[in-house]
Amino acid sequence: MVQSLNTKIDLTMDATSFVGLAKYGQVLIGDKAFEFYNTKNAQDYIQIPWEEVDYVVASVLFKGKWIPRYAIETKKDGTFNFASKDTKKVLRAMRPYVAYDHMVQANSFFKVIKRGLLSFGKKKKRSR
Repeated sequence: MVQSLNTKIDLTMDATSFVGLAKYGQVLIGDKAFEFYNTKNAQDYIQIPWEEVDYVVASVLFKGKWIPRYAIETKKDGTFNFASKDTKKVLRAMRPYVAYDHMVQANSFFKVIKRGLLSFGKKKKRSR
């Protein structure tokens, strides 16, 4: 059985992890870490200590009315994407553990397209 890093649990909620194929499970937010446990396979889990979290990126739609998914960027291991039943509750539970300026909003679809069009004519410099 997997040992939790947390000593106190603030929130438990059904969620989906988008690391590889979609996996369904539970998200646990506690005093020491953000944890995801797969419901079908107990050995399939993600534990991210709060010291390792660099940014939390939320995909915000309809001026904040709906947040379909969020990503946790770590200092060493990359980005982990998740979706929860009530994403706003999850993000609010993360607030005490992640600095305010490290919880950011993802670029919208139109910002990504605009950035791509503006950089279309620019040539990238190669490092040799």
